[in-house]
Amino acid sequence: MKRKIAEGHLIPKQLGENGLSGEDAVFSKNAVHTIIKNYTKEAGVRNLEREISSVLRKIAKEIVQTDLRRKHTISAGAVAKYLGQPKFRDSAREKEDRVGIVTGLAWTQAGGELLTIEAVTMPGKGSVLVTGKLGDVMKESAQAAVSYVRSRSKELDIKENFYKSLDIHIHVPEGAIPKDGPSAGISMCAAVVSVLTGKPVSRKIAMTGEITLRGRVLPVGGLKEKLLAAHANGIHTVIVSIENKKDIREIPKSIQKQMEILYAEDMSEVLKYALL
Repeated sequence: MKRKIAEGHLIPKQLGENGLSGEDAVFSKNAVHTIIKNYTKEAGVRNLEREISSVLRKIAKEIVQTDLRRKHTISAGAVAKYLGQPKFRDSAREKEDRVGIVTGLAWTQAGGELLTIEAVTMPGKGSVLVTGKLGDVMKESAQAAVSYVRSRSKELDIKENFYKSLDIHIHVPEGAIPKDGPSAGISMCAAVVSVLTGKPVSRKIAMTGEITLRGRVLPVGGLKEKLLAAHANGIHTVIVSIENKKDIREIPKSIQKQMEILYAEDMSEVLKYALL
């Protein structure tokens, strides 16, 4: 949608405002996509228009200084020449199944995003450290996840008094971006169980859902945007709360056909799906 707005409205407008025409500068589709993904983070298109204008101003300046009018084709690789290093990193997907690393899903004002959740253990006395510029609700979700694991350690095949000799550190990378909300609860729990059992988590699965102390998986908002983000990043299997089943109808049919939605009512089901 944003690319179509850029191609149909923003680029022609900014060409005119910078004294240029379609004979002077052409943006490839991949270049527009790169600007959207790596240089803007917004629900609207204001910053997108600003970045397009910045590219065209530099081209106009170059034409004036060299007194040479030629067609400038802006490819994806050429974007950094005009705008510098990317301001935002595209959502990262793990390349292999790893212990203690889970792919969660987040909702932002700019849409859905993949969210990497990491967990490690270290010698200690049962402390839980949660980092990554997280809000209070998200920190509470991490505490709830660890409490669930402690209460179910026997059935999870985890040493019952593990917390007496271990500290747990849960981290959500890209700390410059504030994150909050309860929807990473089951992701954090899966990461903790993974690192305590030594079982890797499937990189082909993403998940979103709130967890209670009893292990119930509660529904979350922004499901449409989250599933679209998973699909766009090559993940076609997603775990959600069974209470989110009614929200699936909001997902375009074409996307639904390519996605496998796994519904969970309890955390034990999430672990059954996700742990290898």
